[in-house]
Amino acid sequence: MKIEISKMPMHVDVRVNEMKRPSLLRMAENDAPSENNVPSGDNSKPPENENEISIDALAKKFKDLGDTSLPEGPIEQPTPLSEVKQEPYNLPGPYEWITCDIDSEEVSSEVYTLLTNNYVEDDENMFRFNYSKEFLRWALRPPGYFRSWHIGVRVKSSKKLVAFITGIPAKIRVRDAIVLMAEVNFLCVHKKLRSKRLAPVMIKEVTRRVHLENIWQAAYTAGVVLPTPITTCQYWHRSLNPKKLIDVGFSRLGARMTMSRTIKLYKLPEQTATPGFRKMEPHDVPAVTRLLRNYLKQFVVAPDFDENDVEHWLLPKEDVIDSFLVESPETHEITDFCSFYTLPSSILGNQNHSILKAAYSYYNVATKTPLLQLINDALMLPRRRTTMSSMLWMLCKMRLS
Repeated sequence: MKIEISKMPMHVDVRVNEMKRPSLLRMAENDAPSENNVPSGDNSKPPENENEISIDALAKKFKDLGDTSLPEGPIEQPTPLSEVKQEPYNLPGPYEWITCDIDSEEVSSEVYTLLTNNYVEDDENMFRFNYSKEFLRWALRPPGYFRSWHIGVRVKSSKKLVAFITGIPAKIRVRDAIVLMAEVNFLCVHKKLRSKRLAPVMIKEVTRRVHLENIWQAAYTAGVVLPTPITTCQYWHRSLNPKKLIDVGFSRLGARMTMSRTIKLYKLPEQTATPGFRKMEPHDVPAVTRLLRNYLKQFVVAPDFDENDVEHWLLPKEDVIDSFLVESPETHEITDFCSFYTLPSSILGNQNHSILKAAYSYYNVATKTPLLQLINDALMLPRRRTTMSSMLWMLCKMRLS
């Protein structure tokens, strides 16, 4: 595999209304239990579907992929900082740039409102991501973050926030090299302004601000194919409260299945099975860091986490991130680790329910405990909370080209 660290795109035209999640409803329908498709209680897997992007198909689109004559490293060398544009790019007349202070309750409320009403929806417009203010602060304030990378666009006359884009710094190991990158996320333009072509200007502006910090590579995800992807991902999902998921239209009863039988099939044990399974605490940060770094060594491309990163990203925060580990009762060694973050979605057009909560599997390391058992124990944790009765467990499987 050839790793090419590309320069951040300077002329990418991303239409925000096209950046949608694959149809969750279709995935859930495909995974609905039937007499011949019974979940085990450990996990469940959606079959292949038309939304999965084939790496082989992508390779045919991009001629540079697989060209062994290309040297590994940056596609373009960094520009001297003196040549980086010092002033912001021009916006259409009625709009102005702002730097969003996520620590400010007023500003974070504005960002929350913009994203809640205008961010990513599924193809059927039934669900829309609903990031909490606490989640946004967790996602946007990692160690060494730059406030100038939290960019908003306001209407000059009304001061209303109508667009948003962010970047955060990340240390990424590519083979043996540590590359400082920007992770670009939360590109959102108000639905009524998507004909104003704000998104391309916003991408250029966040690129300019990243370059001013002498950072020349970026990582990002998109629901559209942009040159050149290094990986695709597929979400596997496991219903924790099938009745509510069926009630809100996320999934449907399988063929010849009743609601009571479906609930019984998805029922989980009352207690975890692993001795020493407990919540991560602050004093566990050094041990978890060692465990995680050792696990990530096997990957060609992976985050380079230190203790400050682990403390920020993995130490539990209520309704944001949950982390659990296995401590050997005999040796007190930390042998295994699992985590998930909580991301609700707004349920659109339903008179009885407004929120669908999902637990997204995050970092998991199994050295002594079987991975299946570790994940099965983790499945029980969000379901125990009365506030999370509409939970869905999501596992992202990634494939590197």
